[in-house]
Amino acid sequence: MAYGRTFAVAVAASLSFSTSAPGQSIETRMADASAEAGERVFRQCKACHTVEKDGPNRVGPNLYGVVGQAKASVEGFRYSDALRESGGDWTLEALDAYLEDPRGAIPGNRMTFRGLADPGDRADVIAYLNSFSDAPLSLAAGGGGAETDESGGTTDAGEEDFGLLVSGEGVEETFYACTACHSEMIVVQQGKTREDWDKLFDWMIEEQGMAEMDAAEREIVLDYLAEHYNTDRPNFPGR
Repeated sequence: MAYGRTFAVAVAASLSFSTSAPGQSIETRMADASAEAGERVFRQCKACHTVEKDGPNRVGPNLYGVVGQAKASVEGFRYSDALRESGGDWTLEALDAYLEDPRGAIPGNRMTFRGLADPGDRADVIAYLNSFSDAPLSLAAGGGGAETDESGGTTDAGEEDFGLLVSGEGVEETFYACTACHSEMIVVQQGKTREDWDKLFDWMIEEQGMAEMDAAEREIVLDYLAEHYNTDRPNFPGR
């Protein structure tokens, strides 16, 4: 869910953690949706959206209360003509269609995110968004891809896929910071010192509208990039 600039390459990876069958209605999928799993998928959206009450608009609008909300109604956000003229509310069906294919659901809108192909991921994200509301809809929340272990806790049903990024400390933070607007291929093809990666972030924030990163998270991402994608490009595919 990224309202990107024209420079952005909308190739964010869609992660699959559920076993929802294609063709199931959104109401059926919501019965097994998990807000906890949705929080994980929503990391792809955090570069452009806030979800907390009274959170600021970024490249995209704040999403507090979006489930059931009238479209193009967040105060202070400049929507595209296409979205303003689409009319109606963000019903479960409308959100599901938009999350699957933003450009197809509302042609001409500015959201460049490729969409979430997995039906279960979309239901989980909607359940997560629904939890941020003064009047959340009554939804039947279930496991959403998590299984209960013997201790009563939960365990993930699947491994996260970070695409071309090499495994290592900081890969998760780097993946979600970068792939909201870019393919991870853009990252792995680079070779920069830690200082130059830091300058690139400054340029993207100041000139290209990227959301400011949390200071601690930025340090983690810079450490990861400096180790794995430095000037010698130690982890460039095919090297």
